[in-house]
Amino acid sequence: MEFLKLMNDWNGYVPVSKKRVNVDELAKFTELILNESKMPRYRQEYLLNEVITTDRFPDLLGFTLEREISTRYKAAVADWKTYVRVRSKPNFNIFEIHDVGGNDNQLPEVPEKGEYATTPASDTKYEGRIKKYGRQFDISWEALINDILGAFADIPERFANAAIRTEAINVTNGYASATGPAAGLFATAGVTNAGVLALTIANLETTLALMSMQTDENGEPILVRGVHLVVPPALEFTARAIVTSALRITGSDTIIPAGNVMSQYGIQVHVDPYLPIVDTSANNDGTWYVFADPAVSPAIQADYLRGNESPEICMKSSNKVGTGGAGEYNAFSGDFESDNVMYRVRVCQAVTQLNPRYAYAQVHT
Repeated sequence: MEFLKLMNDWNGYVPVSKKRVNVDELAKFTELILNESKMPRYRQEYLLNEVITTDRFPDLLGFTLEREISTRYKAAVADWKTYVRVRSKPNFNIFEIHDVGGNDNQLPEVPEKGEYATTPASDTKYEGRIKKYGRQFDISWEALINDILGAFADIPERFANAAIRTEAINVTNGYASATGPAAGLFATAGVTNAGVLALTIANLETTLALMSMQTDENGEPILVRGVHLVVPPALEFTARAIVTSALRITGSDTIIPAGNVMSQYGIQVHVDPYLPIVDTSANNDGTWYVFADPAVSPAIQADYLRGNESPEICMKSSNKVGTGGAGEYNAFSGDFESDNVMYRVRVCQAVTQLNPRYAYAQVHT
């Protein structure tokens, strides 16, 4: 039993969700396969073999895995979804996200009998494309015969964790790179959204002020609300102390306690464990990011293939054909080449950089 190499295509698979399964039969199978009643193992295997026929086993196992994966996937709410806008797209073609600006700036005075002037709208275009990620899970026929229950115990958790981790690192790659903050988001002409400040109360205040001083294409001030502070694990305690401490210390010779307005600002702290993995520079432990709330002003967008917002699990049909009129074999009998029974998990996602004015990076050296 092992995870195999990434697969780009899988001919002959049968989507688990399109099989017909009796609800009562599925509930009984799930209870047995997960041993929810904590019965002895020999009785568990005996009952499983007694109530589930061989030709129904692949369908029921697939539904059980899919349900367990979905439960685990939804329970582990992705932290990044609070500071990244999430949308869906209908296909794998290159898509465009248009940020239309203009006509919301100050109105010019119109003289008596004068004509109203027109202002051309600006259109900033961002492009992206959904990619497919997946892995095959291989169960040998011998493993099914010898250890039918132990072979499946942790498959749902492994599949769900793989999906969660894939989506998370894709998002991290959207705003960070091996050398630090991603150039596409933090090196845009006409936008200053990167500095070299350490993470402190004073420097966070400075960063928020700098973000608020940004202007749009027409020179109008932008609105930054609902701030999200994203840090690597090395800065977690510093970040949490900053946003929860009621007091701050000011002064050099004389220590003066003062109120910490950061604790009243509603800043949300997010720890991205993939930052030190994606960013391998010497400053990765001191680099931190600020994002405006995506519901108002998104800097990054994650898209899923429409109808595939959650991971898909499917199983491969057997390619064996019996001799002497025996007909086709069911999927539980394994494939022709190796007797393997195969399941697969798939995620379809894209991460696109949007308006850099709503993000700020500080790289402390």
